[in-house]
Amino acid sequence: MKRIGFLSFVLVAVLTAGCSGDKGKIGRDKASAPATVGTSGVDLASQDARDFIQHVAIANMAEIDLGKLATDRGAADEVRKFGQMMVDDHTASGEKLKALASDLQVEAPDRLDDKHIDQRDKLAGRPAPDFDREYASAMVDGHKDLIDQLEPRIDKKTLDQWKDEMKGKTTAAGAVTILPDPSDNPTTMRINQFAAGIYPTVHAHLEAARALESSLKKRYTTP
Repeated sequence: MKRIGFLSFVLVAVLTAGCSGDKGKIGRDKASAPATVGTSGVDLASQDARDFIQHVAIANMAEIDLGKLATDRGAADEVRKFGQMMVDDHTASGEKLKALASDLQVEAPDRLDDKHIDQRDKLAGRPAPDFDREYASAMVDGHKDLIDQLEPRIDKKTLDQWKDEMKGKTTAAGAVTILPDPSDNPTTMRINQFAAGIYPTVHAHLEAARALESSLKKRYTTP
C-alpha cells in the first residue's frame, strides 16, 4: 500500500510539471503569433479584398494610360477631352485606392497587366479615325467591366433608386445617395464603401463613353 501511494504521488507531480510547461509554451506561442489586426486598426484584407483592389487598380491605370494616348492621338476634339477627363478622374480614384490599400495592408499593383499593355499598343498603332472609334469602344467595355465589379458591393435598393433618377444623364450628381452593401466584416465594409463612393463617377463615364461612341459612328459612317 505504501508503494502504491508513493507511485501515485510521483505520477501527480509529473503531470503537474507537464501542464505547467505546456502553459508556458502556449504563452510563448501566443506572444509570437502574428497579429490579425493591421496597424491602422482594421482587419487584414481577405482574398476578396485583394482581388478587388488588384482589379480596380489596373483598371484605373489602364484608363489613365489610354486617356493620355487619346489626348495625343485623338482626331476629334471630344475624344481628346474625354481622354483628359479619364486622366483626371482616374488619377484621383487611384490615389484614394492606394490609401485604402495601405490601410488594409494590401500591396496595390503599380503596373499594367499584359492584357491592357497589348490593348494600348494596338490602339497606339491605329490611324485616325480608326483610333477614335476603337478608343470609344474600349472606354465603353472598360467601364462596363468596372461597373460589374462595383455593383455587387452596393446596396441594391439605393442603387436602383439612383439609376432611376439618373437615366440618360452623363453627370455623377444625384439626389439619391448610393449606400454600400452592409457587412459585419470591417475589411469588406471598407471595400464596399469605396465601391459606393466611386460608382456615380464610373457610371457617368460609361454613359459619356456610350454617347461618344454613338457620335463617332455617325460622324465617320459613310452615307
